[in-house]
Amino acid sequence: MGEFRMPALGADMERGTLIEWLVKPGDYVHRGDLVAAVETDKSVIDVETFEDGVVAELLADVGEVLPIGAPLARITPTPSAGAAVGPAVEKASAPVPVIRSARPSTRPAVTPPVRHYAQLVGVDLDMVRGTGHGGAITHADIERARGAAGPPQDKPPALRARSSPRARKLAAERGIDLASVTGTGPGGAVRAEDVPTTAGAGETAATTGEPPPAAAPRTAPPSKSAERTAGLRRTIGALMSRSKKTIPHYYLSTTIDMRAALAWMEGANAGRSLAERLVPAALLLKATALAAREVPEMNGYFADDRFQPSVSVNIGMVVALRTGGIVAPALLEADSLGLDELMQRLRDLVSRARGGRLQRAEMAEATLTVTNLGDLGVDSVFGVIYPPQVALVGFGRIVERPWAHDAMVGVRHELTATLAADHRVSDGMRGARFLSRIDELLQNPEAL
Repeated sequence: MGEFRMPALGADMERGTLIEWLVKPGDYVHRGDLVAAVETDKSVIDVETFEDGVVAELLADVGEVLPIGAPLARITPTPSAGAAVGPAVEKASAPVPVIRSARPSTRPAVTPPVRHYAQLVGVDLDMVRGTGHGGAITHADIERARGAAGPPQDKPPALRARSSPRARKLAAERGIDLASVTGTGPGGAVRAEDVPTTAGAGETAATTGEPPPAAAPRTAPPSKSAERTAGLRRTIGALMSRSKKTIPHYYLSTTIDMRAALAWMEGANAGRSLAERLVPAALLLKATALAAREVPEMNGYFADDRFQPSVSVNIGMVVALRTGGIVAPALLEADSLGLDELMQRLRDLVSRARGGRLQRAEMAEATLTVTNLGDLGVDSVFGVIYPPQVALVGFGRIVERPWAHDAMVGVRHELTATLAADHRVSDGMRGARFLSRIDELLQNPEAL
């Protein structure tokens, strides 16, 4: 019998609050299925299981604050359909495989977030050909398969951050419109306990415009947001302090000519709607991901006194929260995404980060972090490495500056790119090669 435990949802996490069960005893779960929602100092995170089986017992109650590794549930493994005629293909206790790890299965490698996305949009993974490293299935592959099959009958919930699965289920059972319910979760998200027990409370708000009597007590007091922000800043401060004390940082910067990238992007955006247009951040992220794949010393973790390069390039993108503080969720498999898919996922990731609803892999599996403060008018940013990562890239604003070339003076668009890297893993030569490769890629944007 396997135990489902409180996972580590980031290097700075010590404990989490179980805020919702998405399963109950007797439910069958598949590897990658979301089973619980956990609140940390940074966000509410959906957590998946790493094994197939039946939920035998829930060991933790909603509202409990539990340390990493604390048992949350017991899952009884169940033999697969082929187990009676052949050896088992998976060990229930095996750790989560890296996407390029060999697995004794005929199905291509697929990460839990990709599996969950496929379930949401109704794509059969057995019918998808993976184009990622080692034949891994990526989000882009799911999108292509989804397009080939035509529009899905059931659109995935676009506003998922505003209500939990359990809340939606209760609302449907009780005939209540969630739009009429005041949520007490992050970003106003409706939790299961916010849903009235009868339809009358919801109908009152929907038909008369008057809030239900119990709505006011459910509204989070203003001080709660301030307390959460203060806790988030304490957590970030402690982690960054540890980073500066234990990681021997070195810093580099370079100036990148953005004329070719901006000209290509202008042509690519011609005729597109505003929602479909690319922004410079998409090009910068894709160039960084490709460069990280070519200079692996920038992509991975330093743990157990050694560098562990990552086989996937998961770009952590620093996102400023509306209530204050920052998070850095990951764009998974960023090097394998086309620019349009990367742009779509970037918008979705930022929206869910600010709405307080992220997935475990997005918070725990970033291999390299990027911070872009150009939109705020910052010329350059020298960041602090997020342990156990070994590098952080910073981008400033794109500005017009005078430029001398072949004895002629002109004007060009340029930006400052910076690198903070771990001297235990790389040196200035490799760091310079990494920044230089980002520059080279941006000079040929059509190849991104």
